[in-house]
Amino acid sequence: MTELFEILLSASFWAAVLRIASPLILATMGELICERAGVLNLGIEGIMVAGAFAGWIAAYAGLPLWPAVVVAFLTGAGFGLIHGALTVPFGLSQHVVGLGITLLATSATYFAYRVALPEVSSPPRIEPFQPLDLPGALAQTPLTYAAFAIAGLTALVLYRTPLGLSLRAVGENPAAVEAQGGNVTALRMGAVIAGSGLMAVGGAFLTLSAFNSFFFEMVNGRGWICIALVVFGAWRPGKAVLGALLFAAFDALQIRLQQTDLGAVLPYQVFLMTPYILSILALVAMSRSARVPAALMVPYRKGTR
Repeated sequence: MTELFEILLSASFWAAVLRIASPLILATMGELICERAGVLNLGIEGIMVAGAFAGWIAAYAGLPLWPAVVVAFLTGAGFGLIHGALTVPFGLSQHVVGLGITLLATSATYFAYRVALPEVSSPPRIEPFQPLDLPGALAQTPLTYAAFAIAGLTALVLYRTPLGLSLRAVGENPAAVEAQGGNVTALRMGAVIAGSGLMAVGGAFLTLSAFNSFFFEMVNGRGWICIALVVFGAWRPGKAVLGALLFAAFDALQIRLQQTDLGAVLPYQVFLMTPYILSILALVAMSRSARVPAALMVPYRKGTR
């Protein structure tokens, strides 16, 4: 018990929580924007892989880090354009298209990696973002600060601007938006494209900030966790951020518990599954009162009611 309190009171633990939560926050905001507009984007896992690779290979090719982040965003936006084009105007199954995008993005990334680095046995390293030494703050890279800023901006746009009102409306009652002269297709397409771009930036965080290289297993199911975090947060940015921090705390804690006396007694697999079990329990508790956007996964045809 003493070791647990020492872990929870250490600055390094909370620094790790912020670092682990950052890619989750970025990708969760992207998924939340899509779902608020009525589109479930199951392509998030593959888009994060593609974003991680795109940002890393751009930096490896010589681009500065911030332009590499832009490359990752544009890569995700491209996959979002494909997803949106198939699900919004054509009304195809969002489940099938999303899983197809995950397979397409992952396969395209693998192909691009082999074409770009055919003779490389281990991925080259780049110089990632360095932590900022700000007075009174835990040392974090600029992308972590950007993640929290983007979460705040997402909340601001969704709840304090006409654009945000329109986005939420197309996820609730697209017919009413059309009756007011709004373009449901354009709003949903824009949400999916922008949201997919943020998902890719979440993936790029792993290669440009958390690590300094790329490997295919690095996303490791984070995309699916982000979908759960949207539900946990009841489709609200603030609560979704809290969910990301909660999962990150569980994850950071299990890593440190493995190094205690408890780690010598229990198999390490118990610690690895702990954050997922606790997150599932929290998700079940929170989702019981969550209100799903009424038009989520419901295709809309212009002129219909």
